[in-house]
Amino acid sequence: MSTETETGTGAGPETGPETRTGTGTGTEYDVWTPPPRSATDPRPDPVLALLARVTPFLLWQSARRKRREPRPVDRSLRLVVTEVRQEAEDVVSLRFAAADGGPLPGWHPGSHLDLDLPSGRRRQYSLCGDPGDRTTYRIAVRRLANGEGGSREIHETLTPGTELRAHGPRNAFAYAPGGACLFIAGGIGITPILPMVRAAAAAGADWRLVYTGRSRATLPFLDELDAIAGASGRLTVRTDDTDGIPTPEQLLSAAGPGTSVYFCGPPPLITAVREAFPATGARGLHFERFAAAPVVDGTPFELQLGPDGPVLAVPADRSALSVLAEQRPETGYSCRQGFCGTCRLPVLTGDVAHAGSPTARRTDANMLICVSRAASEGGRITLDV
Repeated sequence: MSTETETGTGAGPETGPETRTGTGTGTEYDVWTPPPRSATDPRPDPVLALLARVTPFLLWQSARRKRREPRPVDRSLRLVVTEVRQEAEDVVSLRFAAADGGPLPGWHPGSHLDLDLPSGRRRQYSLCGDPGDRTTYRIAVRRLANGEGGSREIHETLTPGTELRAHGPRNAFAYAPGGACLFIAGGIGITPILPMVRAAAAAGADWRLVYTGRSRATLPFLDELDAIAGASGRLTVRTDDTDGIPTPEQLLSAAGPGTSVYFCGPPPLITAVREAFPATGARGLHFERFAAAPVVDGTPFELQLGPDGPVLAVPADRSALSVLAEQRPETGYSCRQGFCGTCRLPVLTGDVAHAGSPTARRTDANMLICVSRAASEGGRITLDV
């Protein structure tokens, strides 16, 4: 609780200002004591006297409001790699501990970390370990030979003892316990789903998991899932090499009325499942992409880096982020869906067709380069970078 003290600089109304210092706010202000109306009329002016009485209260309220304003929270962490383990073909898991040896911030199923890689790239990875373990974080990364370089960097350069900075954990794919649940995971999309399955099983919920991929050799964490499901029949593994490519109807076959569906997988499969979902009568579809959504109905435009910087051509089928990241690999991004705000950059000139969350955008003077484009075909956006 904060306290306030008052100190007067004089003994009477003729002596001038009084200073009131709020020790809880760090704010100092002067309260003016009005002089007498005239030499012959010692009474103070009633209006000025009223102002003198209410001013301290108004200033106190203002200081109180400032105290309540939210302040930015530094959620950056210094982590050290403690283990790198092969989990499947082209998939490794990494465990991290706090560099200072202290406990790690808590998290819930569906949470992810933003990792600042040694190259300067920032990448997002779902936490797939145990939320109850405050000593270790675990992620899993599939190596993409034709990707943007983040997965290759992790596979090729991160070893036990490597330190790096992380941000979070943050959760844009929260699991809400209660009721029947159908989990669908495509390949590396198992990473946010695995802690949800573990939580549902621990709570005794009615759950099912359909896990699909190219082959069993490409699917990480099968042993852990088998241990969770046991002989319950709740786990279905479908692989393209033995079962063929699944249809959305096959994936959603267990989604009856009242079922909540949680899905993470490749963008084309997410699109197909979303289109088929209404016919199931299920309660809700929750999904997270681990790759950027395809650009649909885009138009080409130009992106200029600073008033005198280079001009980059953004094709109709690509995002400004993907083009800029080729020029500057250190460009920060996370969700690539327009809700986290990590890729928000200030705009100097140009009309922007804004997309994504207004909260992430904050003002029209900024641009979420993962989803927003120029307002007109062939237009130019100049970024303050």
